[in-house]
Amino acid sequence: MSRAFLIVLDSLGCGGAPDAETFGDRGANTLGHIIAARQGSLYMPNLAALGLGAALTHSSGFESPWPAPTEGCWAVAQEISNGKDTPSGHWELAGVPVPWDWHYFPNRTPAFPPNIISAVAKFAGGSLANCHASGLPVIEAFGAQHMNSGLPICYTSVDSVFQIAAHEERFGLQRLYDLCQKLAPILHEMKIGRVIARPFVGSLEAGFQRTLNRRDFAIDPPSLTLCDWVQKAGGHVHGIGKIGDIFSMQGITRCRKGSDAELMQHLADEIQNAPDGSLTFANFVEFDSLYGHPRDPEGYARALEWFDAAIGPIIAQARPDDLMIFTADHGNDPTWRGTDHTREQVPVLVHWHNLRKGGMAGQTIQFQDVAATVASHLAVPAFGEGRSFL
Repeated sequence: MSRAFLIVLDSLGCGGAPDAETFGDRGANTLGHIIAARQGSLYMPNLAALGLGAALTHSSGFESPWPAPTEGCWAVAQEISNGKDTPSGHWELAGVPVPWDWHYFPNRTPAFPPNIISAVAKFAGGSLANCHASGLPVIEAFGAQHMNSGLPICYTSVDSVFQIAAHEERFGLQRLYDLCQKLAPILHEMKIGRVIARPFVGSLEAGFQRTLNRRDFAIDPPSLTLCDWVQKAGGHVHGIGKIGDIFSMQGITRCRKGSDAELMQHLADEIQNAPDGSLTFANFVEFDSLYGHPRDPEGYARALEWFDAAIGPIIAQARPDDLMIFTADHGNDPTWRGTDHTREQVPVLVHWHNLRKGGMAGQTIQFQDVAATVASHLAVPAFGEGRSFL
């Protein structure tokens, strides 16, 4: 019986989204500009063999630095949801485009309406910041006040998010989770996609560091996703990374978190132990969080090379009828202006022994076609509008 592995390299866009200009992203190209920043020197033989370079050229015209693919097949996917955020990308990859427009907080101070601030005050006694900010700078700016007052640091970004930073000991990790959970229904009613707990540790003297205990309280998907399709057909769905948060654990049998290095080990475990008929859905977030948003092309390049080296032995251990799909949820060009995601097409790379002699390649598909392809492989009913591209 077949298994499927859907692996998201968070933010690895490959340029060329037809509507990029609408989002202010005409010319953005995450993978292409990383290669350019490296003057063509990016060593990724495993994903290149599946067609990563061919997908890049097909999507944006950027000349691939790698030889032609030698196994598997590839495609380029376009998103139809009106967003370039994590939930939109993942839900649509799972067969469900977003049917609404997300709400975003204005880029001014104060950023939040009085009812939100009142709700925070009700549950936590008050709040700090109330502005647009990046995670580490906002902790540096308000860390001293937070340690003295014990009030949470509330901020947002260009995404549809409400973020709360708090010290794990001074404020309490569980208390932070509880606060986010209480606020989430209010924010979700406004079509804010996620309330994000951003815990940190450290001291004023030694400095502060964010921890891996981040948790996203996401709005529920608007309808049944690929995860539900598989689970309702009797299959297990194993989330790796923040998949459980993105889907509010709907259709998820269990989820394992950690750093990207730890997630790679979790993925290796699933290759060995995932049962027949299962879907393993993984998100490797550090491309986006550590290198895309901070605009660090060299760090992004090193992370890609690490991933490619680590994934090689895992691909080699796949069973003959395992379907492995590598893709992304949006772009985040580390050479682009600002700190926001970028509206791009994404590569879709397929490893499946039945396709090693070529398969179907060179297609432009929709994100939701990925879900239909996985469902077809697992022989489970698909309820979305996507079509299998294999």
